Amino acid sequence: MHPAPSVIIFTTLSGLGFGLLFFLGLGMPEVTGWVAFVFFLIAYGLAVSGLLASTFHLGHPERAWKAFTQWRSSWLSREGWCAVIALVLMGLFAIGSVFLGERWSLLGWLGALFSLATVFTTSMIYTQLKTIPRWNMKLTPAMFLSFSLAGGALMAGQTSVALPLLLIAALVQILYWRQGDKALSSSGTDLGTATGLGQRGSVRAFEPPHTGTNYLLREFVHVVGRKHAEKLRIISFLLAFALPVVFIAIPLEGLALKHLLALLAVVSHLAGVAASRWLFFAQAEHVVGLYYGKR
Repeated sequence: MHPAPSVIIFTTLSGLGFGLLFFLGLGMPEVTGWVAFVFFLIAYGLAVSGLLASTFHLGHPERAWKAFTQWRSSWLSREGWCAVIALVLMGLFAIGSVFLGERWSLLGWLGALFSLATVFTTSMIYTQLKTIPRWNMKLTPAMFLSFSLAGGALMAGQTSVALPLLLIAALVQILYWRQGDKALSSSGTDLGTATGLGQRGSVRAFEPPHTGTNYLLREFVHVVGRKHAEKLRIISFLLAFALPVVFIAIPLEGLALKHLLALLAVVSHLAGVAASRWLFFAQAEHVVGLYYGKR
């Protein structure tokens, strides 16, 4: 079993898109006219396509609008509101930049703030889940935000800013993996607590609760071989951080070559983040797996 492609596409593309919108709102780069149009087109294409992908993971996508009514208690609802506000504010900012040659700084700063807030609220959807110890860590929002900022800086062509942000994101990724690998065992949850029989002594699974699969097993119980996970971590780390740093750090004179390496850095980073995000969901280790003898 593998994580649903829709959630991987959603978290990867939307994070990169809103990261780019964040830098555009700050005037990095400070562009107008058709150049600004291209930047905003790319940013909106990534952000909106990521958000649309998330609706395909819903049981009833036509009811997605109902999520907006639960903003007091639901991080999903807060994410939806932040995304809409960010897209509206940055849309108005884009109109001024593209068609009027004006940069309305207040709109840009507010749009940048809500773009970053969208990424944060997305991360909190997963961070709040105590049933998944690997997600229920402070490093989860730190990872989402650092990835978004690093990718956004790359997309915006801000190499001097992207370099330290990539290094920070790489450090956060390493710390997340190290802490995440110990999260389930450190949570104090085991087969005894999962079944409520722990006070009677050592508990082991004799047979699974049923022979067929169900929603919980499909959505929350993924088993990834240790060797495969380690290899994929190395690949994702090289693609997401190491290669982009090398690409943007190479001193070149020709403008065309610089643009080519910048493009390669963006593509490599996107592929690496997608691989990392796949592991994020595949190694989730939901505690319900204990009940089914999968942990």
